[in-house]
Order: sequence, then C-alpha cells, then structure tokens
Amino acid sequence: MIIEGTRGTRAKCKYNPEYGTFDLSYVLPEGAVFPFDFGFVPSTVAPDGDPLDIIAISGSPTPVGCLVEVRVVGVIEAEQTQGEKTFRNDRLVSVAIASGQHDGIRDLANLSSTLLDQFENFFVSYNRMRNREFKPKRRSDHETAMKLIDRAVQAFKAPSSEI
Repeated sequence: MIIEGTRGTRAKCKYNPEYGTFDLSYVLPEGAVFPFDFGFVPSTVAPDGDPLDIIAISGSPTPVGCLVEVRVVGVIEAEQTQGEKTFRNDRLVSVAIASGQHDGIRDLANLSSTLLDQFENFFVSYNRMRNREFKPKRRSDHETAMKLIDRAVQAFKAPSSEI
C-alpha cells in the first residue's frame, strides 16, 4: 500500500500523478486524527474510480508516500453517498508486515469487534465532516478482500471502455 494519511495526524494527502507528489487534500478538525495508517493499493481501480482504499494496523505511524508491504486480513464493505450518487467504497483492512507485533493477525476474526467498530465509526464521521455519507454494510474475510483486489487489478489493466 501507499500511505496517504498517517496514523496520529490530522492531514490527509492525495497522490497527484501529474506531478508525482502527495498534495494536501483535507485536514481533520481539531481533536480528530487518523487512528491508523490510511492509503491506497497501487495499480488498482475501485468502483468509485479511485485506487482501492486500505488501512494498515502497524506498530508505528508511517510517513505519507511510503510503500508499505501489508498482509490483507479482510474488508469493511461499504457504500458512500456524495450528492445524488451512491457507490461502493470498501476499506481493505491490513497489517504491516514490518510490524512483527501483528504476526498472528490473519483474518478479521483475529481483531476485536470493538476495534472494527472504531474503524467504521471513524469513516462514518470522516465522511460526514466532508458532507458525504458512509454506510458500512458488512465485514468480510481475507478471501473476499483478495477477490476485490483481483477485480480492481483487472479494472486497472482494462481499457477504460471495458471498465
């Protein structure tokens, strides 16, 4: 994954392919911070037209722009509404490989439901602050997450008329 929002910070950046930079996209209000590293899976296209969104559980905040090798453990399947448009906007859940303290986490079932509730609540409020609605629909396992990644890689490789 590529980091766009660092755990413990208020700043969300977005990759700008035209300049090869990470541009400041949004700053969370005072008192709100990213509870995890947040970013995207390179060379993928999700149903919303952007790369797949992914969060990483790690032992330390990771700088924006950093490539992090992760193990995908599941997905929070969700819908997002912006204006009149509603679309899928899932959040893959992963653990950073370099953070050895999470070696035993292989699937969402290895995480507490309280932690997953907190992740979902963060995205609900994050989107509300941006005048969007985020609705978690279900939590799915590693296998489902990998199928989403496979589809998103195929969408990236397909000519735009085939997506």
